[in-house]
Amino acid sequence: MKHMNDRFQDEKNKEVVLMCIGITSGVGRLLFGRIADYVPGVKKVYLQVLSFFFIGLMSMMIPLCSIFGALIAVCLIMGLFDGCFISIMAPIAFELVGAQDVSQAIGFLLGFMSIPMTVGPPIAGLLRDKLGSYDVAFYLAGIPPIIGGVVLCFIPWLHIKKQREISKTAGEEKMEKMLENQNSLLSSSSGIFKKESDSVI
Repeated sequence: MKHMNDRFQDEKNKEVVLMCIGITSGVGRLLFGRIADYVPGVKKVYLQVLSFFFIGLMSMMIPLCSIFGALIAVCLIMGLFDGCFISIMAPIAFELVGAQDVSQAIGFLLGFMSIPMTVGPPIAGLLRDKLGSYDVAFYLAGIPPIIGGVVLCFIPWLHIKKQREISKTAGEEKMEKMLENQNSLLSSSSGIFKKESDSVI
């Protein structure tokens, strides 16, 4: 809001920007929640990657908006993908860690999210005091989501690799148990055959 007061001093109803973010965030939660139902397994991460890229890009575009209508359009898109991020956070955590640890995973996510959300505004204020505008703050705010999106691209590959290793280990353990059972059956049958031969003699 302070950025808008600095940039668009003559504009009335500046709070409509926040209202646009809230409305499209709600629409995004409904829309992308439905889309995520058709995306199998860990591939839901790619929706999160998409949302991170757009949130970061829209944050960087805010200082470039010299027209109030352009700023509203940017905020509408940002709100839409914010809704995407919120709606599929829990399903992704469920797919990655399973039902048993999903609550702990979401707790860690929210805990780590609280750090930049707490530290960010004071840093933005300091940059505003030093540089005279919030432009650099918005540019810097757009970098972490884009980096996070790049890192998230590797998560499905790592998850599939881990699942293959687990299934391979489980298969080897199953094979060892089968061989042990077979050996025990052979030893017990040979013992029975020996007893029968002794009784015949």
